[in-house]
Amino acid sequence: MAFNNDLSVILPRVLIVSRRSVRKNKFVDFVGEYHLDLIVAYGAVPVIVPRVNGVHMLLDSFEPIHGVLLCEGEDIDPSLYEPETSGLSPEETEEIRRLHASDTAVDKEKDSIELRLAKLCLERNIPYMGICRGSQVLNVACGGTLYQDIGKELTRKLPEDQRVVHMDYDNYDGHRHFVKVVENTPLHCWFKDSLEVGKMDILVNSYHHQGVKRLAQRFVPMAFAPDGLIEGFYDPDAYNPEEGKFIMGLQFHPERMRRPDSEEFDYPGCPSAYQEFVKAVLAYQKKLNSSTALPKPLKLNKEMENKRKIIVRSFSLAKNLYTAGIEMNPTKQSELEAGAEFLESNTALSVQQENRLKQMGATVRNGSRYTEKLKLNEERDRLARNVMGKMSVEQLSDLMSFYHMMGQICSEVLERKLNGIVNDNAC
Repeated sequence: MAFNNDLSVILPRVLIVSRRSVRKNKFVDFVGEYHLDLIVAYGAVPVIVPRVNGVHMLLDSFEPIHGVLLCEGEDIDPSLYEPETSGLSPEETEEIRRLHASDTAVDKEKDSIELRLAKLCLERNIPYMGICRGSQVLNVACGGTLYQDIGKELTRKLPEDQRVVHMDYDNYDGHRHFVKVVENTPLHCWFKDSLEVGKMDILVNSYHHQGVKRLAQRFVPMAFAPDGLIEGFYDPDAYNPEEGKFIMGLQFHPERMRRPDSEEFDYPGCPSAYQEFVKAVLAYQKKLNSSTALPKPLKLNKEMENKRKIIVRSFSLAKNLYTAGIEMNPTKQSELEAGAEFLESNTALSVQQENRLKQMGATVRNGSRYTEKLKLNEERDRLARNVMGKMSVEQLSDLMSFYHMMGQICSEVLERKLNGIVNDNAC
């Protein structure tokens, strides 16, 4: 079977973190099939990231990442967003655990994996869609907070006519409640054809006892429940699917909003979130491929080509002098100066490059200067390793993500500058 290594024809990869469950007294990992079906249907490949110990340290192995979809799961560890407790009494906390036993068992490994992926998307502008818990992860990653229990912290403080049931175990998939869609948001665009004249309400499903308490500053709400709970939000500065931009969270599950005993959606706009998300993923992959493709060789004008030839001639002369083992003719001194000057202006040499140039004899004139610089680099390397050895795993991971991002930016700026040099010389 022949494999095509051209990245332009490989479908983009969307990472989805699994959820742990117990089956036949053993842990199993799973992801809801509706998510997978829609991702595949719109042209991407879902890549399941297993929720097993240590995976949060292996996320680099899942590169390239073209999109991240985070969905259902247990409650997020409240210590990640609340410096203090929410004011719930021990008795109330215990009651919440009894009522929502399947959700209140905190999974710190899943928290760690998903928060790292969310922050990675925010750093690199990788398309991200959060459904249910995934929207809460996104909010927490950006500094927002959550209600640890909507019923205890929000519902009981409201008058009866404003209260909303967000979790109905007796009518799990059939339960719906109204949300008011915010005008001129992506959600409004997807559902506007289903809105009644003069109204902005749609019915959504609901499977959660937690939700957004304080929305992170960068986000804008897209829908509210009658009790004021935010049911959807996005970053308007990071939303343009055609350009590979998509950062969004939905508290409800549009993929599961289907008519009883049918695969037909409640509204035509239900799958639009997935369609637009994958559109952004495809655009992001295209953009990523173009930035990582091999750069085209620069076309040098006549003056630059002459300079290049002089430098090559200088290195060639130095090599001949070195291999022949003879003293340098004074008349050749000026020809060596071009190579020496080039080396002086390009000091970021690796040890391998330095050794190779020494063998060629090109650094004879400036050997001591380069040796000093190499020793200085070695000292800096030693100090850096010493500092990093004292850093935590999380700090090192964040540092690595930062330098990965800076490397991409540096590459883009360098390419623009090089193209600018060529264009200037061509004028």
